[in-house]
Amino acid sequence: MPLNHIDIAALVAGKREAWEGFIRAAAPLVLAAVRRALARAGRNDEAEDVVQQVFERLCREDFRLLRTYDPGRAKLSTWLSVVANSTALDHLRRLQRVPEPREILPEAENPEPPSQRDPLPIPRNLLTARQASIMALLYEQELDVSDVAELLGITEQTVRSAHHKAITRLRGYFAEEFPELSRDESPPRGVPSRSERKDKDVQL
Repeated sequence: MPLNHIDIAALVAGKREAWEGFIRAAAPLVLAAVRRALARAGRNDEAEDVVQQVFERLCREDFRLLRTYDPGRAKLSTWLSVVANSTALDHLRRLQRVPEPREILPEAENPEPPSQRDPLPIPRNLLTARQASIMALLYEQELDVSDVAELLGITEQTVRSAHHKAITRLRGYFAEEFPELSRDESPPRGVPSRSERKDKDVQL
C-alpha cells in the first residue's frame, strides 16, 4: 500500500498487519531522511539505529506522537520526513552532551559552560500554519531552504517568501518589548545560513 494511503487509525489501534505494511512502506523514506541528517556530522553508520528510534518514538506512550499527525496539514510522507530528521538531530545532540574524558585540571581552568538564554515564546496565532512550519523546519530542525521546499512540496522561492513575511510579523510583534526593532527600518534579509540560525533563540 502507498505510504500516503496508510490507515492511521489502524496503526493507533496497534493492528499488526497495518504496522507491517506501514514499516515496509515508510522504512526507505525514513532511512533516507535520517541519512541526510547524519551525513552532516559524518555519522551515517548509525542510520539504522536511528531509524529504529523513529519507529519506537511513533509507538511510545500509546502512539502519542502518531496521534498528532494531521492529514489536513501535510502528507504522511512529509510528516514522517520531519519526524525522522528531528529524531536524527536529537540523536546527534545526545552524543554532543556525552562528556569527553579530560585531564584533571585546577577548578579555575575548568569554567562552567555559559548558561543559555531562554527562547522567545511566540503566540501560535501570530504566524500562518505554513509560516510556522517553515520557521520550525529552518530554526528548530536546522534544515536548508532546499530541504524545506522538498519536504513541503513547494518552491524554494515560496520558502524564502514565507520566511520574509514571518520575520516581518515577528519584528512587529516584538517591537514594543524591543524598541530597537521599531527603529530598524531595513527590510528583513534572506534566510540565514544554518550556523547563523543556531544563534537565534526562537521557539514556535
